[in-house]
Amino acid sequence: MTTRIDTRFAELKKAGRSAFVTYVMAGDPDLTTSLNIVKALPKAGADVIELGIPFTDPMADGPSIQAAGLRALKNGMTLKKTLELVRDFRKDDNVTPLVLMGYYNPIYIYGVDKFLADAKTAGVDGLIIVDLPPEEDDELCIPALKAGLNFIRLATPTTDDKRLPAVLANTSGFVYYVSIAGITGAAAADANAVGAAVARIKRHTKLPICVGFGIRTPEAARAIAEKADGSVVGTALVDALKNSLDAEGRATAKTVNAVAELTAALAQGVKGAKQAAE
Repeated sequence: MTTRIDTRFAELKKAGRSAFVTYVMAGDPDLTTSLNIVKALPKAGADVIELGIPFTDPMADGPSIQAAGLRALKNGMTLKKTLELVRDFRKDDNVTPLVLMGYYNPIYIYGVDKFLADAKTAGVDGLIIVDLPPEEDDELCIPALKAGLNFIRLATPTTDDKRLPAVLANTSGFVYYVSIAGITGAAAADANAVGAAVARIKRHTKLPICVGFGIRTPEAARAIAEKADGSVVGTALVDALKNSLDAEGRATAKTVNAVAELTAALAQGVKGAKQAAE
């Protein structure tokens, strides 16, 4: 099985550069604007898109992404509509890898078998479900792999060499390394610490390693891209979106461009890492 994720990372490796992975919340601030933002991301330089599934009780997300999820839920966003968004995105883009990121509860309520079938048909390439540890692989991970979806696991600064084999056992697509011990947007990533962690994880896997949490600027994205196979940015993009909304939290004429312009600047930072490493 070769997914769009596998193909994209193979292309980037051949080109000698790291991936730029973007995260936005599905349905934030509304379904139509959200779709337009997702459509704009590849044109602005995103290599992989992570699409958040809105959920009422996120445990790994900081205030910005929590607020984005609540804006989406307030405007009627659901898991079914998230899959519809993916389906609409795929009408114009059949190459950009798209990963759903979120929590197990909405999928459990939707029904695992139905969700996996619908996700695959819609054009989803992979899943990051942050509250399902390896001990629960039979719940979703194994069925997802059988359905042809990558299951991407998180590794953290506290994931030691004893724990890593379990974390990596059924992981595919790429490994998501969380650069800080905490929630999204809480602190800045330390490129040197990340470099050491990436080198340690690479001793256990041949999968690409992308680093997220704590990357907000083109300079930070570039510094991480020099140490890893990809830089993931979410909170900064969500904040750019939030800052473009009107007083009632509704989209304005500036909203899509605000996210696209920051994406383009961050993408340039990541792409600049190739020259810095040479």
